[in-house]
Amino acid sequence: MNALISAQSKKGVLAVVLTFSFTDMAFAAVQTVTLAVPSMDNCEICPITVRKALEKVPGVSRVSVSFKNREAVVTYDNAKTAIQTLEHATFEAGYASTVETSNKQGVAQ
Repeated sequence: MNALISAQSKKGVLAVVLTFSFTDMAFAAVQTVTLAVPSMDNCEICPITVRKALEKVPGVSRVSVSFKNREAVVTYDNAKTAIQTLEHATFEAGYASTVETSNKQGVAQ
């Protein structure tokens, strides 16, 4: 009898864990943010360095860097990374970045 109750309890716990796991996935969203990278100037390698740094961040699916506009447009999964992580990645690569004003909330575009 105890074995039967234990098995049913384990199934109940598993169901709760799976429910919460899938709930988190349901709230995940792919978002696009534009980062201003003002220190990216007079260097042809700068955009490549910034792009590679951002592509290494888990959850990033697309990066487009414009040397002319001194910005990086990043598409990412907000369940796997955050804007602050993207900013930190460029900083660690030697190029400080900030979210452009129109994208402060990281709203999907």
